[in-house]
Amino acid sequence: MLRKIGLLLGVALVVCIPALAQDKVELFGGYTYMRFRISPDQNMNGWEFSGQYKFRDWLGGVADIDGHYASVNGVGTSVYTYLFGPQVSWPARVSPFGHVLLGGAHFGAGGYGTSSFSMAIGGGIDTQVTDRISWRIFQGDYLMTNFGSHTQNNARLSTGIVFRF
Repeated sequence: MLRKIGLLLGVALVVCIPALAQDKVELFGGYTYMRFRISPDQNMNGWEFSGQYKFRDWLGGVADIDGHYASVNGVGTSVYTYLFGPQVSWPARVSPFGHVLLGGAHFGAGGYGTSSFSMAIGGGIDTQVTDRISWRIFQGDYLMTNFGSHTQNNARLSTGIVFRF
């Protein structure tokens, strides 16, 4: 009898969990461009991934990581950021969103590396392709880093695919 109850509870959990978790998680991956404001300014290309857990249809928590790369005077240069914070969105077929993200950044060039505080303020527009897939048409961020004794006021632009679970 106890085994049957356990089996029924197990089946109920397997059936109910996907319904409870529907559209609660979004994963984004795509291309990103950054105008890195060091002397001289650099155009950097790379990747960006983020995950969002939606507490409400319009409010979620985001974890965002990216990597940008360039060659400065023949020296390979990279900037990585890891950011976290709230994101608000308008749930619709074409869905605008905005976020404020805080975290850190790491700069590396020619065997030298340093880390700093980082912040991104921005937003974008997602458009629904299927029930579970959207295209992030555009994401634009003001991305602040603080390498050395100067603050860098960078611009970051991204596009890619969003998967919803």
